[in-house]
Amino acid sequence: MPFNINSRRYLGNKYKLLTFIRGVVEENCDNINSVCDIFSGTGSVASAFLDKQLIVNDMMYSNYLAALTWFSPEIIDYAKLNEILFGINTRDYSKEENYMSEFFSDTYFSRYTCKKIGYFREEIEQIYNKGEINNRERAILITSLIYTMDKHAKTCGHYDSFIQGAIHDEDFTIELPNLDYQPNANNQCFNEDANLLIRRIECDLLYLDPPYNSRQYCDAYHLLENVAMWNKPEVIGVAKKMDRTAYKSDYCKTVASTALEELVDNANCRYILLSYNNTGKKYQIRSNAKISDEEILRILSKKGKVSIFTTDYKAFTAGKSENNENQERLFLCQVENM
Repeated sequence: MPFNINSRRYLGNKYKLLTFIRGVVEENCDNINSVCDIFSGTGSVASAFLDKQLIVNDMMYSNYLAALTWFSPEIIDYAKLNEILFGINTRDYSKEENYMSEFFSDTYFSRYTCKKIGYFREEIEQIYNKGEINNRERAILITSLIYTMDKHAKTCGHYDSFIQGAIHDEDFTIELPNLDYQPNANNQCFNEDANLLIRRIECDLLYLDPPYNSRQYCDAYHLLENVAMWNKPEVIGVAKKMDRTAYKSDYCKTVASTALEELVDNANCRYILLSYNNTGKKYQIRSNAKISDEEILRILSKKGKVSIFTTDYKAFTAGKSENNENQERLFLCQVENM
Protein backbone atom coordinates (compact mmCIF):
# COMPACT_ATOMS: atom_id res chain seq x y z
CA MET A 1 0.00 0.00 0.00
CA PRO A 2 1.51 3.42 -0.95
CA PHE A 3 2.79 5.55 1.93
CA ASN A 4 2.16 9.26 2.47
CA ILE A 5 4.38 12.17 3.46
CA ASN A 6 3.29 11.92 7.12
CA SER A 7 4.36 8.27 7.44
CA ARG A 8 7.77 9.19 8.91
CA ARG A 9 8.47 9.44 12.64
CA TYR A 10 10.33 12.75 12.82
CA LEU A 11 11.24 15.17 15.60
CA GLY A 12 9.26 18.40 15.32
CA ASN A 13 7.01 17.10 12.54
CA LYS A 14 4.26 19.66 11.89
CA TYR A 15 1.80 17.46 10.02
CA LYS A 16 -0.88 17.74 12.71
CA LEU A 17 -0.52 21.54 12.61
CA LEU A 18 -1.04 22.03 8.88
CA THR A 19 -4.60 23.31 9.25
CA PHE A 20 -3.41 25.85 11.83
CA ILE A 21 -0.47 26.98 9.68
CA ARG A 22 -2.43 27.17 6.44
CA GLY A 23 -5.22 29.03 8.22
CA VAL A 24 -2.89 31.71 9.56
CA VAL A 25 -1.48 32.26 6.06
CA GLU A 26 -4.87 32.41 4.34
CA GLU A 27 -6.33 34.84 6.87
CA ASN A 28 -3.35 37.18 7.16
CA CYS A 29 -1.30 37.08 3.95
CA ASP A 30 -2.26 38.45 0.52
CA ASN A 31 -1.37 37.14 -2.94
CA ILE A 32 0.85 34.25 -1.89
CA ASN A 33 2.07 32.54 -5.07
CA SER A 34 5.42 31.19 -3.87
CA VAL A 35 6.41 29.58 -0.56
CA CYS A 36 9.89 28.73 0.66
CA ASP A 37 10.23 26.08 3.37
CA ILE A 38 13.93 26.51 4.09
CA PHE A 39 14.18 24.04 7.05
CA SER A 40 11.84 21.54 5.41
CA GLY A 41 12.60 18.34 7.34
CA THR A 42 10.47 15.64 5.74
CA GLY A 43 8.41 18.26 3.90
CA SER A 44 5.12 18.15 5.77
CA VAL A 45 4.56 21.93 5.86
CA ALA A 46 5.48 22.33 2.20
CA SER A 47 2.84 19.70 1.41
CA ALA A 48 0.18 22.12 2.68
CA PHE A 49 1.05 24.48 -0.19
CA LEU A 50 1.05 22.18 -3.22
CA ASP A 51 -1.01 24.81 -5.06
CA LYS A 52 1.93 27.25 -4.82
CA GLN A 53 5.39 27.40 -6.32
CA LEU A 54 7.62 25.73 -3.71
CA ILE A 55 11.24 26.23 -2.75
CA VAL A 56 12.13 23.37 -0.39
CA ASN A 57 15.47 23.00 1.39
CA ASP A 58 17.11 20.92 4.12
CA MET A 59 20.72 20.30 5.16
CA MET A 60 20.16 16.56 5.53
CA TYR A 61 20.55 14.64 2.29
CA SER A 62 17.84 12.13 3.23
CA ASN A 63 15.37 15.02 3.56
CA TYR A 64 16.52 16.50 0.25
CA LEU A 65 15.71 13.19 -1.44
CA ALA A 66 12.29 13.26 0.22
CA ALA A 67 11.78 16.78 -1.15
CA LEU A 68 12.61 15.59 -4.67
CA THR A 69 10.18 12.71 -4.17
CA TRP A 70 7.25 14.87 -3.07
CA PHE A 71 7.85 18.17 -4.86
CA SER A 72 10.14 17.83 -7.89
CA PRO A 73 8.29 18.42 -11.19
CA GLU A 74 10.49 15.89 -13.03
CA ILE A 75 8.33 13.31 -14.85
CA ILE A 76 8.49 9.75 -13.52
CA ASP A 77 7.55 6.29 -14.79
CA TYR A 78 5.57 4.88 -11.86
CA ALA A 79 5.06 1.50 -13.56
CA LYS A 80 8.82 1.11 -13.99
CA LEU A 81 9.42 1.88 -10.33
CA ASN A 82 6.81 -0.70 -9.34
CA GLU A 83 8.57 -3.27 -11.48
CA ILE A 84 11.92 -2.52 -9.83
CA LEU A 85 10.41 -2.91 -6.37
CA PHE A 86 8.68 -6.16 -7.28
CA GLY A 87 12.06 -7.63 -8.20
CA ILE A 88 13.63 -6.39 -4.97
CA ASN A 89 10.80 -7.57 -2.74
CA THR A 90 10.68 -11.10 -4.18
CA ARG A 91 14.43 -11.82 -4.24
CA ASP A 92 16.19 -14.17 -1.76
CA TYR A 93 18.89 -12.31 0.22
CA SER A 94 20.06 -15.10 2.50
CA LYS A 95 23.49 -15.31 0.82
CA GLU A 96 23.95 -11.57 0.32
CA GLU A 97 26.68 -9.81 2.32
CA ASN A 98 27.29 -6.07 2.07
CA TYR A 99 28.05 -2.89 4.02
CA MET A 100 24.75 -2.99 5.91
CA SER A 101 24.97 -6.63 6.96
CA GLU A 102 28.60 -6.19 8.03
CA PHE A 103 28.02 -3.20 10.34
CA PHE A 104 24.33 -3.17 11.30
CA SER A 105 23.17 -6.79 11.57
CA ASP A 106 21.00 -7.53 14.62
CA THR A 107 20.95 -3.91 15.79
CA TYR A 108 18.12 -1.79 14.38
CA PHE A 109 17.31 -4.60 11.93
CA SER A 110 17.93 -8.33 11.57
CA ARG A 111 20.87 -9.63 9.54
CA TYR A 112 18.55 -10.71 6.72
CA THR A 113 16.88 -7.29 6.52
CA CYS A 114 20.27 -5.57 6.53
CA LYS A 115 21.28 -7.72 3.57
CA LYS A 116 18.17 -6.56 1.70
CA ILE A 117 18.71 -2.88 2.58
CA GLY A 118 22.34 -2.96 1.45
CA TYR A 119 21.57 -4.82 -1.77
CA PHE A 120 18.72 -2.51 -2.75
CA ARG A 121 20.69 0.65 -1.98
CA GLU A 122 23.58 -0.58 -4.13
CA GLU A 123 21.18 -1.59 -6.90
CA ILE A 124 19.67 1.91 -6.99
CA GLU A 125 23.09 3.46 -7.66
CA GLN A 126 23.88 0.92 -10.38
CA ILE A 127 20.68 1.42 -12.36
CA TYR A 128 20.93 5.21 -11.92
CA ASN A 129 24.51 5.25 -13.22
CA LYS A 130 23.36 3.21 -16.24
CA GLY A 131 20.77 5.90 -16.99
CA GLU A 132 17.81 3.56 -16.39
CA ILE A 133 16.18 5.95 -13.89
CA ASN A 134 16.23 9.74 -13.64
CA ASN A 135 17.15 11.92 -10.66
CA ARG A 136 13.65 12.01 -9.14
CA GLU A 137 13.09 8.28 -9.70
CA ARG A 138 16.34 7.60 -7.85
CA ALA A 139 15.15 9.85 -5.02
CA ILE A 140 11.79 8.05 -4.89
CA LEU A 141 13.42 4.62 -4.59
CA ILE A 142 15.80 5.76 -1.84
CA THR A 143 12.98 7.55 -0.01
CA SER A 144 10.84 4.42 -0.26
CA LEU A 145 13.67 2.45 1.33
CA ILE A 146 14.12 5.04 4.11
CA TYR A 147 10.41 5.18 4.93
CA THR A 148 10.33 1.38 5.13
CA MET A 149 13.41 1.36 7.35
CA ASP A 150 11.83 3.93 9.66
CA LYS A 151 8.68 1.82 9.88
CA HIS A 152 10.52 -1.38 10.88
CA ALA A 153 13.53 -0.08 12.87
CA LYS A 154 13.66 -1.26 16.48
CA THR A 155 14.04 2.19 17.99
CA CYS A 156 11.91 4.68 19.89
CA GLY A 157 11.57 6.79 16.74
CA HIS A 158 15.15 8.05 16.46
CA TYR A 159 18.53 6.35 16.14
CA ASP A 160 20.45 7.28 19.29
CA SER A 161 20.06 3.63 20.27
CA PHE A 162 18.31 0.42 19.24
CA ILE A 163 16.11 -1.82 21.38
CA GLN A 164 18.29 -4.58 22.81
CA GLY A 165 16.95 -8.10 22.32
CA ALA A 166 14.07 -6.97 20.08
CA ILE A 167 12.29 -9.50 17.90
CA HIS A 168 12.79 -8.33 14.33
CA ASP A 169 10.06 -8.29 11.70
CA GLU A 170 11.38 -10.04 8.60
CA ASP A 171 8.51 -8.87 6.37
CA PHE A 172 10.49 -5.90 5.06
CA THR A 173 8.37 -5.04 2.03
CA ILE A 174 9.38 -1.79 0.33
CA GLU A 175 6.52 0.29 -1.04
CA LEU A 176 6.23 3.40 -3.22
CA PRO A 177 4.87 6.78 -2.10
CA ASN A 178 1.43 8.10 -2.99
CA LEU A 179 2.14 10.61 -5.78
CA ASP A 180 -1.33 11.16 -7.22
CA TYR A 181 -0.70 14.85 -8.02
CA GLN A 182 1.53 16.86 -10.35
CA PRO A 183 3.91 19.25 -8.54
CA ASN A 184 4.23 22.85 -9.70
CA ALA A 185 6.49 23.07 -12.75
CA ASN A 186 8.58 25.81 -11.09
CA ASN A 187 9.28 23.98 -7.82
CA GLN A 188 12.90 23.88 -6.66
CA CYS A 189 14.58 21.57 -4.13
CA PHE A 190 17.89 22.28 -2.39
CA ASN A 191 20.30 20.53 -0.02
CA GLU A 192 22.16 23.54 1.40
CA ASP A 193 22.89 25.65 4.45
CA ALA A 194 19.78 27.82 4.81
CA ASN A 195 21.86 30.89 5.65
CA LEU A 196 23.70 30.61 2.33
CA LEU A 197 20.70 29.70 0.19
CA ILE A 198 18.63 32.64 1.51
CA ARG A 199 20.95 35.06 -0.29
CA ARG A 200 20.03 33.63 -3.72
CA ILE A 201 16.27 33.15 -3.54
CA GLU A 202 13.10 35.19 -3.25
CA CYS A 203 9.51 34.26 -2.46
CA ASP A 204 6.21 35.65 -1.25
CA LEU A 205 6.18 33.65 1.99
CA LEU A 206 9.27 32.43 3.82
CA TYR A 207 8.42 29.70 6.34
CA LEU A 208 11.03 29.12 9.04
CA ASP A 209 11.04 26.05 11.27
CA PRO A 210 14.60 25.83 12.61
CA PRO A 211 15.68 23.30 15.25
CA TYR A 212 14.58 24.35 18.74
CA ASN A 213 17.28 22.92 20.95
CA SER A 214 20.65 21.16 21.21
CA ARG A 215 19.43 17.89 19.68
CA GLN A 216 21.16 17.66 16.32
CA TYR A 217 19.01 15.97 13.66
CA CYS A 218 22.07 14.34 12.10
CA ASP A 219 22.56 12.54 15.45
CA ALA A 220 18.95 11.40 15.71
CA TYR A 221 18.78 10.13 12.10
CA HIS A 222 22.39 9.20 11.37
CA LEU A 223 21.53 5.73 10.05
CA LEU A 224 18.97 7.00 7.55
CA GLU A 225 21.39 9.73 6.46
CA ASN A 226 24.12 7.11 6.08
CA VAL A 227 21.94 5.00 3.79
CA ALA A 228 20.78 8.05 1.82
CA MET A 229 24.31 9.28 1.12
CA TRP A 230 25.74 5.76 0.69
CA ASN A 231 29.38 6.70 1.19
CA LYS A 232 29.80 3.58 3.37
CA PRO A 233 31.78 5.26 6.16
CA GLU A 234 33.20 3.58 9.23
CA VAL A 235 30.77 3.56 12.14
CA ILE A 236 31.52 3.66 15.85
CA GLY A 237 29.87 2.93 19.18
CA VAL A 238 26.88 0.82 20.10
CA ALA A 239 24.54 3.04 18.05
CA LYS A 240 26.78 2.60 14.95
CA LYS A 241 27.15 6.31 14.17
CA MET A 242 29.36 7.75 11.46
CA ASP A 243 31.28 11.04 11.69
CA ARG A 244 28.63 13.78 11.59
CA THR A 245 30.81 16.83 12.22
CA ALA A 246 30.08 18.41 8.83
CA TYR A 247 26.31 18.15 9.32
CA LYS A 248 25.96 19.99 12.65
CA SER A 249 23.51 22.91 12.62
CA ASP A 250 24.27 26.30 14.19
CA TYR A 251 20.61 26.46 15.20
CA CYS A 252 21.31 23.78 17.82
CA LYS A 253 24.18 25.76 19.35
CA THR A 254 24.57 28.90 21.46
CA VAL A 255 24.92 30.94 18.25
CA ALA A 256 21.34 30.07 17.20
CA SER A 257 19.95 33.59 17.59
CA THR A 258 22.88 35.04 15.64
CA ALA A 259 22.24 32.56 12.82
CA LEU A 260 18.53 33.39 12.77
CA GLU A 261 19.21 37.13 12.66
CA GLU A 262 21.58 36.70 9.73
CA LEU A 263 19.02 34.64 7.83
CA VAL A 264 16.16 37.07 8.45
CA ASP A 265 18.31 40.09 7.54
CA ASN A 266 19.08 38.50 4.15
CA ALA A 267 15.54 37.30 3.40
CA ASN A 268 13.94 38.64 0.20
CA CYS A 269 10.23 38.04 0.76
CA ARG A 270 6.95 39.78 1.63
CA TYR A 271 6.06 37.66 4.67
CA ILE A 272 8.06 35.62 7.17
CA LEU A 273 6.27 32.92 9.17
CA LEU A 274 8.44 31.53 11.96
CA SER A 275 7.33 28.42 13.82
CA TYR A 276 8.96 28.03 17.21
CA ASN A 277 7.87 25.60 19.90
CA ASN A 278 7.51 26.65 23.53
CA THR A 279 9.21 23.47 24.67
CA GLY A 280 8.66 24.10 28.36
CA LYS A 281 11.18 23.28 31.08
CA LYS A 282 12.88 19.96 30.43
CA TYR A 283 14.65 17.47 32.63
CA GLN A 284 17.43 17.51 30.05
CA ILE A 285 18.86 21.00 29.55
CA ARG A 286 19.79 20.26 25.95
CA SER A 287 16.05 20.02 25.19
CA ASN A 288 15.40 23.65 26.18
CA ALA A 289 14.73 26.22 23.45
CA LYS A 290 17.84 27.99 22.12
CA ILE A 291 16.16 31.26 21.09
CA SER A 292 13.98 33.31 23.43
CA ASP A 293 10.72 34.97 22.44
CA GLU A 294 12.34 38.34 23.09
CA GLU A 295 15.11 37.58 20.61
CA ILE A 296 12.64 36.35 17.98
CA LEU A 297 10.54 39.50 18.30
CA ARG A 298 13.61 41.75 18.15
CA ILE A 299 14.94 40.02 15.02
CA LEU A 300 11.64 39.93 13.13
CA SER A 301 10.63 43.47 14.14
CA LYS A 302 13.63 44.80 12.23
CA LYS A 303 11.90 43.60 9.05
CA GLY A 304 8.32 44.71 9.78
CA LYS A 305 5.17 44.31 11.89
CA VAL A 306 4.95 41.06 13.88
CA SER A 307 1.85 39.15 15.03
CA ILE A 308 1.82 35.98 17.14
CA PHE A 309 -0.59 33.04 16.81
CA THR A 310 -0.64 30.21 19.34
CA THR A 311 -2.06 26.70 19.63
CA ASP A 312 -1.53 23.89 22.16
CA TYR A 313 0.38 21.00 20.70
CA LYS A 314 1.85 17.71 21.92
CA ALA A 315 4.85 17.17 19.66
CA PHE A 316 6.87 14.00 19.06
CA THR A 317 10.12 14.49 20.97
CA ALA A 318 13.09 12.47 22.15
CA GLY A 319 13.19 13.88 25.71
CA LYS A 320 11.04 14.16 28.84
CA SER A 321 9.26 17.34 29.89
CA GLU A 322 8.33 18.48 33.38
CA ASN A 323 5.02 19.73 31.98
CA ASN A 324 2.76 19.08 29.04
CA GLU A 325 2.02 22.73 28.34
CA ASN A 326 3.93 22.83 25.07
CA GLN A 327 2.69 25.39 22.62
CA GLU A 328 3.34 25.96 18.97
CA ARG A 329 3.69 29.64 18.17
CA LEU A 330 3.65 31.21 14.73
CA PHE A 331 5.41 34.57 14.50
CA LEU A 332 4.13 36.30 11.36
CA CYS A 333 6.12 39.24 10.05
CA GLN A 334 4.68 41.46 7.32
CA VAL A 335 7.91 42.66 5.77
CA GLU A 336 8.32 46.41 5.38
CA ASN A 337 12.11 46.74 5.29
CA MET A 338 13.51 44.65 2.45
